[in-house]
Formats: sequence, C-alpha cells, structure tokens
Amino acid sequence: MATELTLIVEMVTVLGAAATGGFLANRLGQPVLLGYLLGGMLIGPAGFKLIALEGDIQVLSEIGVALLLFALGVEFSLKDLLRMRAIALGGGSLQIILTILLGGGLAYLTGWVTTIPKAIFLGAVLSLSSTAVVLKSLIERNEVQSNHGQIMLAILIVQDLGVGLMLAILPALTRPTNIIGIALFTAVLKALLFLGGAILVGKWVIPLLVRLLARSGSQELFLLGILILCLGIALLTSALGLGIEMGAFVAGLMISNVEYADHALDRVLPMRDVFATLFFASIGILIDPAFLLANSWVLLGLVAVTMIGKAMIATGVVSLFGYSLKTALMVGMGINQIGEFSFVLAGVAQNQGLFPPRLYGLTVGTTAVTLLITPFLLRATPHLLTWLEGLPWLNHLLRLNHTPHLFGLAEELVGHVVVVGYGRVGQTLVRMLYFQGYKILVIDNNEATLQTLRERGVPYLFGDAASTLVLEKANLPQAKAMAIALPDPMATRLTLNRALSLAPELDITVRAHVNEEIDVLYQLGAQEVVQPEFEASLEMGAHMLLKLGDSTFEVQQVVNRYRTGRYRDILPERAEYWGAADLESAIEGLQRHWYGLEAASPLVGLSLARANVRRLTGATIMAIERNKQLHRYPTGEMVMQAGDRLLVVGNPGEHSAFENLLKGEV
Repeated sequence: MATELTLIVEMVTVLGAAATGGFLANRLGQPVLLGYLLGGMLIGPAGFKLIALEGDIQVLSEIGVALLLFALGVEFSLKDLLRMRAIALGGGSLQIILTILLGGGLAYLTGWVTTIPKAIFLGAVLSLSSTAVVLKSLIERNEVQSNHGQIMLAILIVQDLGVGLMLAILPALTRPTNIIGIALFTAVLKALLFLGGAILVGKWVIPLLVRLLARSGSQELFLLGILILCLGIALLTSALGLGIEMGAFVAGLMISNVEYADHALDRVLPMRDVFATLFFASIGILIDPAFLLANSWVLLGLVAVTMIGKAMIATGVVSLFGYSLKTALMVGMGINQIGEFSFVLAGVAQNQGLFPPRLYGLTVGTTAVTLLITPFLLRATPHLLTWLEGLPWLNHLLRLNHTPHLFGLAEELVGHVVVVGYGRVGQTLVRMLYFQGYKILVIDNNEATLQTLRERGVPYLFGDAASTLVLEKANLPQAKAMAIALPDPMATRLTLNRALSLAPELDITVRAHVNEEIDVLYQLGAQEVVQPEFEASLEMGAHMLLKLGDSTFEVQQVVNRYRTGRYRDILPERAEYWGAADLESAIEGLQRHWYGLEAASPLVGLSLARANVRRLTGATIMAIERNKQLHRYPTGEMVMQAGDRLLVVGNPGEHSAFENLLKGEV
C-alpha cells in the first residue's frame, strides 16, 4: 500500500470501528463513549491488530483533545456557576479536594502508588465526573430542573473548570523532589500570567477578530479563523510548558464572552466530534482486555472503592451546605463515576512517566466500568430511597424527611394556597396569587431560589415536599388549594399521593411532564392536570384558528372540548391490556401491592365511586385485573366483582387500612 494512503486507511479503520461500537452501545442504551472504547480495543494490538497507536493517529487524537477542551471552554456558563455559587464553588471545590486526598491518600498508604506526586495525579483523575453521561441521564428522566439535577450540574461545571487548572499545574509534579516546590510555583506563576494576558486579549483583541471574521460573510473563513485561534493558543501554552489542553480550554473561555460564541461552537462541534472520537478510540486501542481480565478482582475493587468513596464525599458535601440527606444521596449516587476528561489527565500522567502501564490500564478500565454503571445507578437510586423511607428506624436514623424550616409566617396557617416547587412554573403561579391578594405558602428545598421569597416576605417551607413531615407542617387540611409544579416526575407523584392522604378533599392542580403521566395523576386524585407542552399547542392552535377566520366563540369551544376531556384526546391509542412493565413504570416510586377480591368482601358489587376507597383508607386503586384483562386507571363507574385483582398504591398505613376494608373491618 502506498505510504501516502496509510493515514486515510487508518482514519477510516478507527472511525469505522468507533462508529460501529458507538451504534451498538446506543442501541443497548449505553453511552456511545463506551462503544468508541470498545471499537478501539477490537482494532488495536490486543484485538485484530489493525492499528498501532503511533504517528499520525496519535497526532490527530491530540487535535481531538484540543477541540474537546476548546468546546468545553466555549460552553462554560459563568451565569449558571454564579446562580448556585455556594454549592458550586464551595461544594464543587471541596468535593475535588476531598476526592484527591481520599483517593490519592488510600493509593499511597496501600502502596498502590509509590510517590506522593503519583498519588495526587491519581486523586485528580478520580475527582472528575462525566458531565455528558450525567446530563444525558437527567434529560432522559426529565430531572434537569430538579433540585438534585441542578446541584449535580453546578458541581460538574466546577469540575470542568478544574480540568484546565489541573492540566496547567499537575505536570510540574514530574520534576525531581528537590525542586518540585519551585516547579509548582513556576507552573502556577506561568498559569496566572498566561490567564492575565488571556483576559486582556479576550477583552480587547478576540472580540475584534471574531467580529471581522463574522462580517466577512464566509463560513469557511470564520471556521478557519476559530480553529487557528484555538490551536494557536494551544501551541503557545505548549511552548510555555503548560500543555496544549490548557491553551485550548482558555481559548474557548475567551470566545465564550463574544456574541458570536454560539455560532463558533456550532461551527466547531462537528469537527470536535470527529477528532474526539479518534481520541476516545485511541484510548481503546491502548486497552488490553486480557490484562483487565487477569486483574478483574483488582478492577472490581477499584470500581467499588471509587464509586462508594465519591458517593460518600459528595453526599457529605451537599449535606454540609444545608440540603436534605435525600437530595444529597441523589447527588452522591449521580456523580460518583469517573468522567471522560479523566482519560485526558491519565494520558498526560502516562506521557509524563507518572503512570506506568499497569496503573494506566487499571485507571482506564475503572473509568470505563464506572461510566457503564452510572445510567443504571441513576435509575435505581429513587427506588432505593423510597425503600429506605419505608423503614421507620432507618428513616429516623438518616433523617431522610429532615425537619422543615418555616419562614415568614406571622399568623396561623389557615385558608392558604400551597405552591410546591419554586421553579419557572412555580414562580409564575406565586406572582399571580401574590398580586391577587391570596395567602401563599411555598414549599421548596432549593436554597438558591428562595432569596426572592425572603425579600418579598412570602412564607415558605424549606424542605422536601414529598416528605410527610413537611406536608404536615403545611397544614394541608386547612388549605384552600394546592399546586404541585415540581420538575421531578417521581417527586410529583409522591407529593400528590401523600398530600391527599393528609387532606383527601384538598383541591390539587398538578403539572404533568409527559402525556403518559396525565391519567396516573388524575387517578391518584388530582383535580386538574396541566401538561405545559399541550397547553402551548392549545394556545398556538387558538391563535392560528383566529387568524384563519374562526370566531372567538368557535375557538373557545374547540379549546374547551380538549380541556373538558381532561386531556384524554392526546393520549396515544394503546391496547386494552398493559404489560406489567408498562404499569410498573407508570407508578414508579409508589408503594404498590396486588390484592385478590374474595366473594365475601363488602367491596363486591360496589362501584369505585361508591366504595370511596381513597376517602376511607387513603389508598388508591390504580388497576383492576379481571379474566386476564387489565383495566388500567378504572373510572368511578366500574363495579368490583369477586375474583378481581386490585393494584393498590399507598403508604404502609394505607395498605393496612385497605386490607381491613377488604375484610369488612372498616
């Protein structure tokens, strides 16, 4: 084969293997990053020996690292960082420091690494989590705006910012012991001088250059200019001994303050994705499956220690900043993996001679396994916490339902409106009620969003709304109405279920997150369910009908027909029988049990409306199975028959009361 074609063949081979692995990982519901690693393994020296990581592919993977960090700098959000600055800057920095101390300290004390510089570098690798994997999981679960989701993202922003500092300072640890102090001081001084110069250039020079490129009207010139800026600054920092990664990250930060930042990112992202794929595949090329298999017990031990240790540190840090232990546990279990930028740090450590092949291989293997486990762990954590809350002694010990803090209440809580969740929807509701003169009580556990309420003197409860203790403090039996506008679907269902167990007649309006939740929330007892996307479609439809010439009355009739149908028109057609898995997913997080209806039960022959099960016991019948046919969310007119199986949700006390009702003891 001609020498000049070698690079093309190698690129096609690596990208093809990575694309195949990424596609398979995506179909299996795993991060595509794992597929890239697997593709690299298959074509590397430990696989089919199609590629050896050297020469041109190594250089191209370095470009991938530079573009990856450049995009990270452009995407960096100072606004998001400042909005939650306490938990972000304080908690995020503390989490990084404690992880370095714990991870590096354990490795040094157990003899796994032999020098303190190696221990510090290893701790830094372990301290980073995966923004991409965590954000994807939060989006899939509609939890980005939830309290724990916002805290996770705030800490991840600080971790991403820390990558640049680590890349500038940590390589100095490779210097001889007798001059390491001077080397560190020199590295810090160089970084500070460079950052100072970058701030000045970023304020006065970069905006001018980017505007000139944008005004040229040529997309090609704009992209070339941005790439030259990124790689040029990266080469400058490399010449200063700070590494190309540091320069690329700072170049991104300089661009992020220009009005064309989003356009620049849009132009660079396709190239970043291609070259970053080469980088991650090149990591896979270096992985030896036989080595990982031979060290499988060590690898599993490292994974367990890493994930448990990081979860404990993050949980403790978040609790220290005043958040409930339930929220802290959600955060701890969410960011306890090792992130993709740890590959970059590990690669720097290997190039600097700090990580021998065995340590590097185990570090990369541990990172890959933690990334694989994370999506499953994030899905399982809410169920674990629900189970823990059901154990009274453990609930008390862990204080999952922590004591709520009441603010701004001068008189007795009577005739008030309770608004649960002070996010974007909740803030609009509170404004409307406040200016109409209604007495309001807000429930939220996000300290960063409650300052506005303090300034206005609006009463609020700081606590987890799904906690029975918090709901009892809100005096729901004396409330006029309640609105649940939480961003977390599971917390919404739990709050609704527990609120009605305390005040069965309370008028509750609930925000649904997806269409599939609407029937569930009505069945649990909500008086009205609002689905924001559907409301937006109604408003758009009404506007279009008016513009097309329909009368106001006709448009109102159309809109009301949809609303009075309680959103049934937008529910997709389904078979009458739902599989158990679908129904289990719909009532996720609620304590449920199937009960058989005996012929002697007083419920036989009664309609659900007449039986009034929720009023008598607090429990809710979610489904009735009759003659192998499942009736999901049965209406009040449905009559119960002997031999029916009833799916009931409720807390342990409500289940006990329902069992007594079945026996005729109520």
